[in-house]
Amino acid sequence: MARHIYRCPLRWSDMDAFGHVNNVVFLRYLEEARIDFMFRLAPGDGSPSFSGGSVVARHEIDYVRPLVHRHEPVTVESWVTKIGAVSLTIAYEIKDPETVYVRASTVVVPFDLTAQRPRRISAEERKFLQEYVDDGMHGEAAAA
Repeated sequence: MARHIYRCPLRWSDMDAFGHVNNVVFLRYLEEARIDFMFRLAPGDGSPSFSGGSVVARHEIDYVRPLVHRHEPVTVESWVTKIGAVSLTIAYEIKDPETVYVRASTVVVPFDLTAQRPRRISAEERKFLQEYVDDGMHGEAAAA
């Protein structure tokens, strides 16, 4: 299955007093990657999918290693681990080729902004998301 790849630039203001990227900033990196991923379906073909809005119901983050500021972007890999009737779970790794800095997941709920309530995932959205469903196991763990 496919993973969405987003190259996220680091900003000087992302650093904290200890000289590494602040823990809260990682939520912004996840948001940038998630928006880039979810809104790729709608542009160009007139699809209304995901354009009506969505809300974050939950974030879970494991900080694996500190990330210090540098000029090269960091890679955010995203994939879908669960698709329900009214929510989906996106998993992420913020990494370089040899180093994982953060592992995280977000529960996202499509939202009807007019009605101000959650809505069901459409068939078109489900089809798009299904291409990115992955159990997250790669390399030696997947071979075992």
